[in-house]
Amino acid sequence: MLNKIIRFSLENRILVLVATVLLVIGGLYSTGKTEVDVFPDLNAPTVVIMTEAGGMAAEEVEQLVTFPIETAVNGSTGVRRVRSQSTHGFSVVWVEFDWGTDIYLARQIVSEKLAAVGEQMPEGVSAPVLGPQSSILGEVLIVSLTSDKTSLQDLRTYADWIIRPHLLSTGGVAQVSVHGGDIKEYQILISPGKMKHFGVSLSDVMACTRGMNTNTNGGVRYEYGNEYIIRGITSTNDLDKLGACIVKKNGESVITLADVADIKVGNQSPKLGTASEKARPAVLLTVTKQPYTSTLKLTEQLNRSLDEMKGNLPADVHISTDIFRQADFIESSVDNVQKSLIEGAIFVVIVLMIFLANARTTIISLVTIPLSFLVAMIVLNAMGISINTMTLGGLAIAIGSLVDDAIVDVENVYKHIRQNRQLPEADRVPIIELVYNASREVRMPILNSTLIIIVSFAPLFFLSGMEGRMLIPLGIAFVTALLASTLVALTLTPVLCSYMLGKSKGEMPKEAFVAVWLKKYYHTALLRVLDHTRPVIISAAALFVIALAVFLTLGSSFLPKFNEGSFTINISSLPGISLEESDSIGARAERLLLQVPEIKTVARKTGRAELDEHALGVNVSEIEAPFQLDGRSHEDVLNDVRRRLSVLAGANIEIGQPISHRIDAMLSGTQASIAIKLFGSDLNKMFTIGNQIKKACKDIDGIADLNVEQQIERPELKIIPRRELLLRNGITLPEFNEFIAVNLAGETVSQVYEAGRAFNLVVKAGNYDEISNLIIDVADGRKVPLSDVADIVSGAGPNTINRENVQRKIVISANTSGRALSDVVADIKKAVGEEVKLPEGYRIEYGGQFESQESASRVLYLTCTLAIAIIFFLLFMQFRNAKEAGIILLNLPLALIGGIFALVVTTGEVSIPAIIGFISLFGIATRNGMLLVTEYKRLRTEEGATVREAIVNGSLSRLNPILMTALTSALALVPLALGGELPGNEIQSPMAKVILGGLISSTLLNAFIIPVIYEKISNRR
Repeated sequence: MLNKIIRFSLENRILVLVATVLLVIGGLYSTGKTEVDVFPDLNAPTVVIMTEAGGMAAEEVEQLVTFPIETAVNGSTGVRRVRSQSTHGFSVVWVEFDWGTDIYLARQIVSEKLAAVGEQMPEGVSAPVLGPQSSILGEVLIVSLTSDKTSLQDLRTYADWIIRPHLLSTGGVAQVSVHGGDIKEYQILISPGKMKHFGVSLSDVMACTRGMNTNTNGGVRYEYGNEYIIRGITSTNDLDKLGACIVKKNGESVITLADVADIKVGNQSPKLGTASEKARPAVLLTVTKQPYTSTLKLTEQLNRSLDEMKGNLPADVHISTDIFRQADFIESSVDNVQKSLIEGAIFVVIVLMIFLANARTTIISLVTIPLSFLVAMIVLNAMGISINTMTLGGLAIAIGSLVDDAIVDVENVYKHIRQNRQLPEADRVPIIELVYNASREVRMPILNSTLIIIVSFAPLFFLSGMEGRMLIPLGIAFVTALLASTLVALTLTPVLCSYMLGKSKGEMPKEAFVAVWLKKYYHTALLRVLDHTRPVIISAAALFVIALAVFLTLGSSFLPKFNEGSFTINISSLPGISLEESDSIGARAERLLLQVPEIKTVARKTGRAELDEHALGVNVSEIEAPFQLDGRSHEDVLNDVRRRLSVLAGANIEIGQPISHRIDAMLSGTQASIAIKLFGSDLNKMFTIGNQIKKACKDIDGIADLNVEQQIERPELKIIPRRELLLRNGITLPEFNEFIAVNLAGETVSQVYEAGRAFNLVVKAGNYDEISNLIIDVADGRKVPLSDVADIVSGAGPNTINRENVQRKIVISANTSGRALSDVVADIKKAVGEEVKLPEGYRIEYGGQFESQESASRVLYLTCTLAIAIIFFLLFMQFRNAKEAGIILLNLPLALIGGIFALVVTTGEVSIPAIIGFISLFGIATRNGMLLVTEYKRLRTEEGATVREAIVNGSLSRLNPILMTALTSALALVPLALGGELPGNEIQSPMAKVILGGLISSTLLNAFIIPVIYEKISNRR
């Protein structure tokens, strides 16, 4: 079959060249169409349900809103986890589906379940709303509005009614949430004293105001051949006209709304949150994209839209977009990986020029790289996979291996042409036949080595969950490019050899000086080793044992830490703190961060926005702090930030990065790499146990940002009716509840429209000093103080109630610093087990990155064993000899030696990418052994050489291609290995380090160990 492919290509050379040109055109077209992103789609199918609960306490939200929703969606098809958060006046439920579930199906399932729940919601609670369909990396831009003159109310109005609608109209935008500023509303502030003076009851005011500013429909009138639509126009934004509404008639006198209330334009109260930029009050807009939308293109469109809108805003309003811009991270990450690709390609060119010393052979070998890349781009585009750091990383890791097949073929053709030119003119073989024979000679090693490398990468495709979503595209890019390079080596490479190498006249140039020089010294060393085999074998075995022992001492982690160029910092104070005080603490934190030289700007959100799934309490601030490294490492800057923020007394600090902490939240529901989940029923007892866990863990080496979730009780005022007094005064419970709700919380009775903008018209009490002095209406027309019919007592209630799978939970979260994740987790489990005793009905679960790391490691180790067995089978099928297949597999332990020592001197820990590096190394390293054993066997069978002659001559003959393939594969990885701290290179770098170290050790030891073992086994036979 392979011979026929080579023969067909050489007999149809023009067709092969035309097909190549078409492939290039198609590849360039596909590359232009493929989306660019930072990572593949990592989104676990999640549907977010949000419900505004009208100022209810957290316990009431849990019982009346969250629990019915959880009950409805639990047990639905494909649901793997249900998480919820119930806080003051707001409920968020996250319904997480199995990986691979179609998000539209998931949303349909949840929508059907909610249809019945909406009818069960208590009065005053809005219908549950599904959050926008977005991905975990959906936040693409944060826009800041600041001004020296324009009020925060006007800034918020511009944001809500000019900027937000314009941004939402941009294709690909899923949601724009607005945070901070003052929300404008029209207020009817009723005066209890004036109402008592005029004898106006609350029911009189509510009857007057409910729906007061709504136009009405008068139907249609036909007259004079025309059709007239009849409208009753009562809507107005004139405060005087609003106040002129009649509340009550006393004989001939009329009491208007203005007589008993102050009507004005004010700010919505209570505020849900504030925002700032560089410690100055601001309004922040967070733009979230839809799934499968190009971040780069969308960001360009958003920037254009913002530029267009600047003319519609006052001159003093400043729009800033440098707080968080995901496109910057994408561009820097992709640029860094592309730079590594280019630098790797330059190393490949240098190696080929040194060893081949011929421009034509170098060009023929290098053609494989762009063609393989273009084929990979066609396949990625067809599969709907974006160009991202993972796919580019797969190509960067493959770049050295892509030329290997072509090198073996070209080097063999080149050698045959040299030998052919040394023959008499009459005995020389025609170039087509010569190229065919030379290519046919190495076809099986080429194909089998490719198959073995693909098999070694197969375990990667068994990964599931987030790690599978992230790393499988890397494997697809690598395998696709490698298969393409093999196809090129069997078709285009022989054709180019026949054209470019067959045209030379006269004597072919001799071998490159470097190749001759290496062969000379290698010949001497090989003979010496073959005469002293025992020390060599013992030394190699000792190195392997030492490497294994060292490997067992290494820590482990899930993924390397990213360098996203921005910190995401959570600062939480004690629940019950006022928004003003929390805002003050947040502003102080901003000023401290701006003292860090690398941080140029900061922006903060305190509290939450309306219908925002990031349901932070007013005691929590989230700060975005983009930075640029200049002289100091990422770790140094991070430690500096921790040190500066440690002066904030009474505040919990948690430092992450925008994408990293979203990945953590998706894995464990917590924005930290380690989550200790405590499940129970009594929140006070859970908080006490949580602090015991924190105390047990605080001295563990390598632990950082150790916090207990602030689920503690906050102060409450409880108004408890005295039912016998309500009965005596003829006050019904619904009337009592309405009195409390309207006077204290306020009721939105209508809307006021200004040039198409709608603002709430709210009725609430004004001008009162104490709640107890509010006056309530009695059945006989009298008015009595609230304190006469109700007790007002101080109490406490939960601030926030978090649940997972219908159980209350509290989370003790932590990150790591300077130590392997697995070691820190092991110490945490030991400390908690020894020092914390759990009451009956309480339990602990450990979640976070380490959980995924353990799961992925088990899958990889199991599938790796299977892959090695398949590699042995492939080798056996080629050589039909188990011992020879076993000799080639000796490259695996030889490669492990270098890979392990590479980790020891660099990261010091085994991550999932490092494990994948070991697995892929097995396939790459066997190529050299195959070349040697194949040549030994050919010399013995075809030329009748003795074992020693076959070993010596075969090793010298294959030294050139072995060194070239090893050096191209290894040196192409140097930029990735050295650039591990650069954005985009973090995941590929551990893989590159392992493969680089393994290739160095396996190539050096392979050159001597394989000949020694082969001779011993052959002599025994």
